[in-house]
Amino acid sequence: MKNSLLLSFVLACAASFAQIADAGEPAGGVAVPVEVRRLARAAIDARDSQGLPFAIVDKKRARVFIYGVEGGLRGASPVLLGLAHGDESVPGIGERKMSEIRPEERTTPAGRFVSEPGVNLQGEDVVWVDYDAAVSMHRVRTSNKAERRLERLASTNAEDHRISYGCINVPALFYDTHVKPLFGNAHGVIYVLPERRPMREYFKFLPDGDR
Repeated sequence: MKNSLLLSFVLACAASFAQIADAGEPAGGVAVPVEVRRLARAAIDARDSQGLPFAIVDKKRARVFIYGVEGGLRGASPVLLGLAHGDESVPGIGERKMSEIRPEERTTPAGRFVSEPGVNLQGEDVVWVDYDAAVSMHRVRTSNKAERRLERLASTNAEDHRISYGCINVPALFYDTHVKPLFGNAHGVIYVLPERRPMREYFKFLPDGDR
């Protein structure tokens, strides 16, 4: 019962985010962060997404924003991210067993990634963000009750959203409604905002002066 209530709350949050119609307007009492708006506008103006749908992951706020091929904002949702803060993946981490990955190595890398649909070792459909680093966007998993992933998704504290090995976890309904239709059958572009370095180190198409 408790998990059902939490899931309902998370999905309600995702649904309210999904009502956002314009990148510059607030919806459901939540405004799209200025860094996200700035990156989305620059990507559209520079045609960096090359006519593909794109997503922007804001690690500082633990949110993902989904855009269609025309550049319109389709929806947004809370996400779970890598336990460790940092903007780079450890070299070779995608070839290691999960049991060998130390807590401080569990980062969600920043940057521009061309996503591709696929499946993981468990046969679950996922969207690969960085295949070599084994980083994907997928439905939240709740098999390990001790991790309290649904509670974490529902939390307003961004730090509570840091739990994964680097993958981007989204509510299952949001994944099926927004992620899978746009990214589950063809390539897309995923922009992951850095949390420690200037944005322009990763996104050269940003106007001069943007950090």
